[in-house]
Amino acid sequence: MIIRSPEPEVKILVDRDPVKTFFEEWARPGHFSRTIAKGPDTTTWIWNLHADAHDFDSHTSDLEEISHKIFSGHFGQLSIIFLWLSGMYFHGAHFSNYEAWLSDPTHIGPSAQVVWPIVGQEILNGDVGGGFRGIQITSGFFQIWRASGITSELQLYCTAIGALVFAALMLFASWFHYYKAAPKLAWFQDVESMLNHHLAGLLGLGVDPKEIPLPHEFILNRDLLAQLYPSFAEGATPFFTLNWSKYAEFLTFRGGLDPVTGGLWLTDIAHHHLAIAILFLIAGHMYKTNWGIGHSLKDILEAHKGPFTGQGHKGLYEILTTSWHAQLSLNLAMLGSLTIVVAHHMYSMPPYPYLATDYGTQLSLFTHHMWIGGFLIVGAAAHAAIFMVRDYDPTTRYNDLLDRVLRHRDAIISHLNWVCIFLGFHSFGLYIHNDTMSALGRPQDMFSDTAIQLQPVFAQWIQNTHTLAPGATAPGAIASTSLTWAGGDLVAVGGKVSLLPIPLGTIDFLVHHIHAFAIHVTILILLKGVLFARSSCLIPDKANLDFRFPCDGPGRGGTCQVSAWDHVFLGLFWMYNSISVVIFHFSWKMQSDVWGTISDQGVVTHITGGNFAQSSITINGWLCDFLWAQASQVIQSYGSSLSAYGLLFLGAHFVWAFSLMFLFSGRGYWQELIESIVWAHNKLKVAPATQPRALSIVQGRAVGATHYLLGGIATTWAFFLARIIAVG
Repeated sequence: MIIRSPEPEVKILVDRDPVKTFFEEWARPGHFSRTIAKGPDTTTWIWNLHADAHDFDSHTSDLEEISHKIFSGHFGQLSIIFLWLSGMYFHGAHFSNYEAWLSDPTHIGPSAQVVWPIVGQEILNGDVGGGFRGIQITSGFFQIWRASGITSELQLYCTAIGALVFAALMLFASWFHYYKAAPKLAWFQDVESMLNHHLAGLLGLGVDPKEIPLPHEFILNRDLLAQLYPSFAEGATPFFTLNWSKYAEFLTFRGGLDPVTGGLWLTDIAHHHLAIAILFLIAGHMYKTNWGIGHSLKDILEAHKGPFTGQGHKGLYEILTTSWHAQLSLNLAMLGSLTIVVAHHMYSMPPYPYLATDYGTQLSLFTHHMWIGGFLIVGAAAHAAIFMVRDYDPTTRYNDLLDRVLRHRDAIISHLNWVCIFLGFHSFGLYIHNDTMSALGRPQDMFSDTAIQLQPVFAQWIQNTHTLAPGATAPGAIASTSLTWAGGDLVAVGGKVSLLPIPLGTIDFLVHHIHAFAIHVTILILLKGVLFARSSCLIPDKANLDFRFPCDGPGRGGTCQVSAWDHVFLGLFWMYNSISVVIFHFSWKMQSDVWGTISDQGVVTHITGGNFAQSSITINGWLCDFLWAQASQVIQSYGSSLSAYGLLFLGAHFVWAFSLMFLFSGRGYWQELIESIVWAHNKLKVAPATQPRALSIVQGRAVGATHYLLGGIATTWAFFLARIIAVG
């Protein structure tokens, strides 16, 4: 007989009234830093104030206090999100043509903003159909509202008020969980409980809202639902008698798109959400908490040992529960990747009704999710590097996975560098060849579908496999998961193409290798920043210099741009390159091969007439037939409802060009200039007490990168929207 001690109960308490509520700090800028709180001696003070306000590590080394601030900040963030959502719903209720759009979503454009007639600004109100004039929106809110069953503007008003109430509630929670009842550090480190609650509560119950209307309607409108789906008349009996096939009417497994709305079948979506909710609810019971059953994450990690990985994941649990930077880095990397996956699924499997035929919204959603994904992945590298510099302790880590990676970092980086060089020469080289042959008038010697073919055979094989799936691996489905796979039929709504099988050829092979090159260079820069964050042959004591430093002093020349921060800075530009090529590719490919109109005889006319395959095989083709040809709408927009995009196009170009001033010039140049300006002020006796200083090297780079990215993204945005709203 084995006598076991009773399982220890998890007792995690909160600190009551840990911090007194007071407002004195609000009047003291920089209260978090003794140096900054003294006030400004030089203009550098204002930059330090912004740079360090959220660097909680520099305020205190108490992990519990840092955790409280982050936790409280999350509630504040949720409050802002609810406030923003409320604004969106209010605009939909008060300024929009939502009800008119519901009556004819294919011929009426969505609009939720009407510009008031001041100095002629009302020219921006374009005709969106149905007698309504306003700015066409491309956020997809109308399609989401229709899918979620919102049928009137009153319902939008109610939702807007509800979101405001929740915003207030979140603000209160933010205050309450910092000043009144702040969880102890152990609560933030209770991984198993967190996983159970997040998997079962947040994801399991959270993906179920699609089904929430069903029980309510079931109680209130049973007869009405029984007319639509006769199985509703039987109530819950089939569920409890395991006769679940009765519910197949409204929990379907069709595949493909609804030919009426051009979106996924809502009954397919309901089925998917119900199924995935059940999986998450089961997953929410996996981890060991107060009772002896279940898995311990620490045990799982430490059991992961391969033949070549030494101690494996040993120690990883401690890292992730004591370094929030390490945890954030992993989460950002996964969320960033997931966001990019979402971008690709939104167009290939449009989830909302009438989304696929709203080309402006489709292009905007793809572009938006690609940018967000790119920034999140760079953020992952930034926080991984901060973890390495501030939280990693090499004295306690020996022969585990991270240690082994760090010990052969030179091999990793040099091989990745070789891959980048190989991809660069072989992807760009094909383009150089094509441009040269085109310039010499030798089209028969170019890489194209009509000359030397480089067909993407693996991608085509994947397309065909998915086309055959409904008959083989998914016999219940009537169509494959996405119409973009080869061999299916096109779906058109109201004379506009929703989606059709996307042809892949030589050009797709070329462009995708350009993508591979840009992505690998981005990863090279970011990974080098992480692996060499603490030390390198050039600067062995780099860990003592913290996350960001401009150069390692005059004693050692040639040590600029080596900090982890500088790698993030350089990585941002390559991320911008990568995503730009992706969204340009998407925009042109869809206009050329997918989007367009269909005649009564079934003839499809694409927006750019299928010119992608022949034009984009040369760099000159991209400049001539994409950038220049498609910019005609934005540069001829003056005097039309699209004129704001024309102004933004010019303004954003200026912001982008302005960034180059910061990126190309050194700090000393500006300091000398400022000193002469100070001399002039002193001469006139109007010199301020605060001494003007040039931006530091790091500050200049930060300002430059910000304007570069903001200018570039806004330029692309104006170019895309003016084009697609005019032609789509």
